[in-house]
Amino acid sequence: MKYKSEFLNFIQERGYLYQCTNIEGLEQLLLQNNYIVAYIGFDCTAPSLHAGHLIQIMMLRHLQKFGYKPMVLLGGGTTKIGDPSYKDKARSILSIENIKQNTSCIKRILEKMISFDDRKTGAVIVNNADWLDNIKYIDFLRDIGAYFSVNRMLSFDSVKIRLDREQNLSFLEFNYMLLQAYDFVELNKKYDCRLQIGGSDQWGNIVNGIELGRKLNLPELFGLTAPLLLNAQGVKMGKTESGAVWLDGNMLKPYDYWQYFRNVDDQDVGRFLRLLTDLPIDEVKKLESLKDQEINEAKKVLATEVTKICHGDKETELAQSAAVFAFENEDNSLLPDYTITREQVANGISLVNLLRNTGFEPSKGAARRLIQGNGCKVNDNVINDVNHIINSESFKGQTFIKLSAGKKRHIKVVVG
Repeated sequence: MKYKSEFLNFIQERGYLYQCTNIEGLEQLLLQNNYIVAYIGFDCTAPSLHAGHLIQIMMLRHLQKFGYKPMVLLGGGTTKIGDPSYKDKARSILSIENIKQNTSCIKRILEKMISFDDRKTGAVIVNNADWLDNIKYIDFLRDIGAYFSVNRMLSFDSVKIRLDREQNLSFLEFNYMLLQAYDFVELNKKYDCRLQIGGSDQWGNIVNGIELGRKLNLPELFGLTAPLLLNAQGVKMGKTESGAVWLDGNMLKPYDYWQYFRNVDDQDVGRFLRLLTDLPIDEVKKLESLKDQEINEAKKVLATEVTKICHGDKETELAQSAAVFAFENEDNSLLPDYTITREQVANGISLVNLLRNTGFEPSKGAARRLIQGNGCKVNDNVINDVNHIINSESFKGQTFIKLSAGKKRHIKVVVG
């Protein structure tokens, strides 16, 4: 579909546009106003966002480039409950101090990726704890809760799926919908915010906020969702069996971040170039048309561009250079480290466990299959014995061994 709004055409071509509560009304708003405020919310459940949040962050960047004002809502208040949407069980309850620390860390990450300045389009960060912490419960139930239908809330897939599986949904979590809806109302009243953007799993929460705004006679509010970041197998990106793909360089080195995107499936390259980079669409089309071995060049571009946005030019250049030297010139000194203890070396650690512990394989079974398929090397020597033990003899007087899984994944195992 062709829109009159350049912004809507842009996000549709790049693959961001998934659902909208009233696309015709939103287009009219965009055409009538060269300045609108739009927000995306992030709960503070960890000290870093991860790769699964990148689509939302890119949406904020693009909003700003089109002359609109992006707003980041950090859930200092809602994190105390935890969003139950599509979760199998309740989130762990974090301490107030942990939430505050996480909030500060996430702010620092976002400030690297979005422009927070004094311009009219400069992004702003707000924290819903500023109003949610001061709510009087009885007053909130009277003033806000009266507008919500439990029947309607139970009809949303995010809740319905959990109940259909007969998994517990606490009353605490059930309140989350009301609080997120109230956030949208507060942001409209305080900042004239008219648009909420989120992942497709936030559709029910977004709709609730828009319906609440209508019942409170606010100007029409709009909701727009982007697809979740899934790989070619339909699995959520951003988290792996071995840990999350964190955006914080202290939690995941820029080198490993670069490598993560360098090693994506061939089928994902074009889509990720559209969603996760600032490259012009014509350049993206050229790169996504590459086939066979040439697709590896497109993967390098993807890894470099994504890492630039998250970690900056300097760290990206270092990560890219390290990869070239490590894998094309076989310079092992530039490989990332994984430390094992002297006690582990003395007692011996199975190669199967080491492959799992380093994150090369998600399970012992997968590690065994890799070994049996001649896909594992120690110091560039193929190991096909699933009972192989790494011990002091493996190091042969050296300070590290090189562990390889396939052709692209390599690491230095160092004795700490």
